[in-house]
Amino acid sequence: MKMSQNPQETALSKCPGCEEPLEPGDLFCGACGYDLSAVPEPPQDHPTIAMAVSAENGAAAAARPPAARPAAVRFDEPGGSGDFELAAPGAAPGAAPASTPSAEASAPAPDPRTPAAELPSTPPAGTKLCVACRAGRVDNDGYCENCGHAQPRERDHMEQELGSVAAVSDRGLRHHRNEDSFAVSTTALPDGSPAVVAIVCDGVSSASRPDEASAAAASAANEALLESLPRGTHPQQAMHEAIVAASESVNSLAEEPGQAMEHDPHRHRNAPACTLVGAVMAGGLLVVGWVGDSRVYWVPDDRTNPPARLTEDDSWAAQMVSAGLMNEAEAYADERAHAITGWLGADAYELEPHTASFKPDRSGLVVVCTDGLWNYAESAAEMAAAVPADAQLRPLHGAQVLVGHALDGGGHDNVTVALLPFAVPPQGAGSACGNT
Repeated sequence: MKMSQNPQETALSKCPGCEEPLEPGDLFCGACGYDLSAVPEPPQDHPTIAMAVSAENGAAAAARPPAARPAAVRFDEPGGSGDFELAAPGAAPGAAPASTPSAEASAPAPDPRTPAAELPSTPPAGTKLCVACRAGRVDNDGYCENCGHAQPRERDHMEQELGSVAAVSDRGLRHHRNEDSFAVSTTALPDGSPAVVAIVCDGVSSASRPDEASAAAASAANEALLESLPRGTHPQQAMHEAIVAASESVNSLAEEPGQAMEHDPHRHRNAPACTLVGAVMAGGLLVVGWVGDSRVYWVPDDRTNPPARLTEDDSWAAQMVSAGLMNEAEAYADERAHAITGWLGADAYELEPHTASFKPDRSGLVVVCTDGLWNYAESAAEMAAAVPADAQLRPLHGAQVLVGHALDGGGHDNVTVALLPFAVPPQGAGSACGNT
């Protein structure tokens, strides 16, 4: 979710300290830590608004005519129309990261003309070497002790496959860091049947430490589900509790020593924050839970059956459609369409987790993703068209293809997707995914 801090705030295109590229809304340079708050420049994106609403004006904000811009505290990229079929409110968010380090970037070797006395000594075997000078040791903060070059982040590209569930996350082509995170896991219910979990979180870039928020939320939600499902907690209740646990984990980041900034007038707005979406397959049920605008799609194995979107965004556009003030095409064409109205974080007015439970009557694929993907495949039909035909058998490859689809489309945001094949014995005709 690519966002700027505020409509009135600005952002630099490059860090004044190290000239690394920046994204609108960055408070500090991700490469060198330079404080960017004192050197503003006009914003360069049209993001989505994440709205903070008080108790008394919450309903009014949802019904505000489109001509009036709501109090915007966070923005995201604009998007097109979307489907809301099969969405059902009800319960919970959570999240966790799992990663495979990305390949280190190549870099030129030291100049052969440099006198040997000036070259750094060869580090001991097993020492992580700098990708830039290929000679200096990398310190615990991720910088070369020889040339000072910041090293590629492990989270720039992450992949994990666990049995039949897989997930891929990528920094994208325009962000200088990956603020998404995910967790995939498996466990067993009390009767010994399997349960599969996928959690995907999207850091709010206008907030402080969004990458930490998404990682904390993903981890907390995943751990909560792995603890509650084997005890026999109903999957929908377990999802709700996982979202609450994720929220508490993100909230705690704002209270860490040295991070609260007691005298900062913007400390609440800038508290670490993220969105969350998750799916659990257990006991023949598909349970989804979310807070924010990341989504879950259902793609039947038999593509002659219709796909569906199983979540409804916490966003300005969704509020306009729900209030009957605009149709979907009008709402999603508005520059405020992607303003999120729900997220996890200490600055969220109120935690409103959503959950829904479905009992599919045929096999299909569950797609759990951030807006970095669905911005390039927004409707259920578009998402189904982007999913490779063999994704049910090769979920990791399918997730890689979907990330590639977003990168080919422009890769303006971090991209994260998890795929969960849902196998059902053939039972004849019927609805592809029934809400319970």
